[in-house]
Amino acid sequence: MNYYEHHLGDYAQATAHLSFVEDAAYSRCIRKYYADERPLPPNIAAVQRLVGARTLEEREAVAVVLREFFVLAADGWHNKRCDEEIARYQDKRTKAKRSADARWSKGHEHTDGSADAMRTHSEGNAHQTPDTRHHSSTADAVGKSARASRLPKDMAMPEDWAKFCRETRPDLDPAETFAVFRDYWVAKAGQAGCKLDWLATWRNWVRNQRAQPRGKQAPRSFDDIDYGESGLL
Repeated sequence: MNYYEHHLGDYAQATAHLSFVEDAAYSRCIRKYYADERPLPPNIAAVQRLVGARTLEEREAVAVVLREFFVLAADGWHNKRCDEEIARYQDKRTKAKRSADARWSKGHEHTDGSADAMRTHSEGNAHQTPDTRHHSSTADAVGKSARASRLPKDMAMPEDWAKFCRETRPDLDPAETFAVFRDYWVAKAGQAGCKLDWLATWRNWVRNQRAQPRGKQAPRSFDDIDYGESGLL
């Protein structure tokens, strides 16, 4: 588990009597428990080493919190709250996997091979070197990302961007339109110059251009048009 809910009120009430070192020992034990998704080793010395307890005071603190907040079983030291949270997390993960498997099976029920084979093939492709014959890796990076970003000042127009311009607005010159687009957004200062999806921003830009003869491209009104969703870096 890379995440767990830490309820401040419950934690404070349960640990208010602990010393500073004991509180630190308990916190480290819990984090290790969640990270491994299993009980702590039955050997106290092994637990002390896992959580980095080096001094006598630190080792004694680990022993104290184990005996107070954990229960020793055949497979190690158990914590009831941790076991419940891990079980809930693992159940949610299992359900998500079943749902994903069902979607893959439904989406490929008429194709050759199993859904697992198709998924393995697709996942393998995700790690292969991208085909750069028609677009650059820079274009891939700025097309759509989870975080807002700025348009690279040296970015070349991807072929699929040019194709969209030609098909959507045959009255525009793709190269000139992109040159204006790039110069405008590279010069745009601050948050307003950051976008989550540059491809969507380009599409909106193309759609909102005034119909003009080739060679005389100009945006309709730069600051009055919504060219795409922006966000903080």
